[in-house]
Amino acid sequence: MVIDTEGYIHIIEYLTEHLSLFENSVATDKSADTVMNVIEIELSEQIISVCRQNEGLSFAQRNAIIREVDAIVYDLEEILSGAVNSPVTEPQNRFIKEFAILIKNLFDNEIHILLAKNL
Repeated sequence: MVIDTEGYIHIIEYLTEHLSLFENSVATDKSADTVMNVIEIELSEQIISVCRQNEGLSFAQRNAIIREVDAIVYDLEEILSGAVNSPVTEPQNRFIKEFAILIKNLFDNEIHILLAKNL
């Protein structure tokens, strides 16, 4: 659905352009969630929003979305492997929120195309 699109490639390129946010960073709040926890929370919230906004999705389509999100999380774990278990910094937190919204927008676009084909 989305991981095979040019849009996803552009989003991953955007992430790689901002890898410096995740290199050698030190969180001031040691009790902060880890980078991976924030990624999971933000992506989950955005995907729940996608599903709520698209009540016409079938069970199979929703499962396909979940599988895609799992693949995205795997990609993020690979790209950010050195930072995923570190406490998240505020700049990282802001970037992850923005990144999750970009992923949501990609899903919104692909779902719109998919539903338009079924009309």
